[in-house]
Amino acid sequence: MIPFSLFVVEDEESVRFGITLALEGKYRVRAFGDAETAIAATREEEPDLVLMDIGLPRMNGIDAFKAMREIRPDLVGLVITAFEDVPTVVSAMKAGAFDYVVKPLHMETLEMHVENALETIRLKKEVRDLQERCLRDKMPLFIGSSHAVREVMEFVEAVAKSPDTPVLIEGETGTGKELIAAAIHYRSPHFRGPLVSVNCAAIPRDLIESELFGYEKGAFTGAGAGGKKGLVEQAAGGTLFLDEVGDLGNEAQAKLLRFLEAGEFYRVGGTRALKVSARIVSATNKDLQGLIAGGRFREDLYYRLAVVKVMVPSLNERREDILPIARHYLVEFGRKFGKPFKGFSGDAEAALTARQWKGNVRELKNIVEWAVLAGKGSLVARDDLGLDRAGPGAAQAASLPGAMSFPPLTLSGVNLDALQESFDRYYINEALRLAEGNECRAASLLNINHHTFRYRRKKRGDQASPN
Repeated sequence: MIPFSLFVVEDEESVRFGITLALEGKYRVRAFGDAETAIAATREEEPDLVLMDIGLPRMNGIDAFKAMREIRPDLVGLVITAFEDVPTVVSAMKAGAFDYVVKPLHMETLEMHVENALETIRLKKEVRDLQERCLRDKMPLFIGSSHAVREVMEFVEAVAKSPDTPVLIEGETGTGKELIAAAIHYRSPHFRGPLVSVNCAAIPRDLIESELFGYEKGAFTGAGAGGKKGLVEQAAGGTLFLDEVGDLGNEAQAKLLRFLEAGEFYRVGGTRALKVSARIVSATNKDLQGLIAGGRFREDLYYRLAVVKVMVPSLNERREDILPIARHYLVEFGRKFGKPFKGFSGDAEAALTARQWKGNVRELKNIVEWAVLAGKGSLVARDDLGLDRAGPGAAQAASLPGAMSFPPLTLSGVNLDALQESFDRYYINEALRLAEGNECRAASLLNINHHTFRYRRKKRGDQASPN
């Protein structure tokens, strides 16, 4: 049972005593003889329900309730009135009162009104708790229990408690830097706010500034008639995740630095400074210190972004997590393709454990997906993994094995949609590898436009792995 706290504000001592006596066995009750004392107590303690007499000395009950609601916006009120005066009751309801009771008070009736009000409060609290639990259940976690993972996640828990401290996430490609960013967001005080992600390497340099900071009407040829909010504005009250931040151009770096220092920015073509509160989490697989030395990244921006640094370990540095991750994906893809495997054979597990994972978890994920498509029987065999056919390029690319082939069509049938999805993902990953992560060049290699490429990439979900 949720313990409820009640304030009773009544200037008649006998009435105040009677209400307190009737309710204190069930609830935590504090009684006050005037509005001013009750308002002061509201600053120190948050009651669930206030029973407020309208006819108080000096400040009337309706004004007092409004003042208490300014301090505690979720406060629920039950007003007590000597006369069932319609204008007075309407004023109380407009002030946010849940209900009213008329003197002389009958304690059974009063208790019924109190119970009804508290039931409403209880339901609201349950809904809020369920919403928060739902959000927190969605928090991404690394699979595995290695010492390296535990250290990272413990550090993330501590870092996330600050609502606005900038965080720089470093690590190899495919290690799951975007999941660390999401974990920081969902563990932060602003976890109800938006998490807005942008891959800085995927947006042409001449567009990145307008994407981040938005633009005003007529800012450039083709600018929308009403202007556009940028990603920074969209992240207000939440987190902006800048993946591959090392690919930002000089102008975008300068504007980002100003935003980090002053909390304000200008839209492209704008003359009015806009203020937004959002946490900046950035990530890179590049050596930013080397870029600074080469004059391609601002040193002052680096120190603003890297107030806190998180280093994500590679899969080779947490080898005890290889099999748990592989088993996770085996279950995931087994369900997806309708091929429930019991596990990996001993030879397959040994091969996975011994392999050098240059593409990290992304490579492991793709190889398991391939094995589920190609495998037969109840266990995934070593040959099903296609490790011998996957050349060095495929390993580095974290893509599926080089020679594309598909499971045979039998009377049990195949999942054509799932096969098409795997086919798309394979070529999207290959194109990104050849284009060194540049989405525009990757789209050109596939003979599709950039918007179609981004849509298909997002639809296939290749940017969101559990590790």
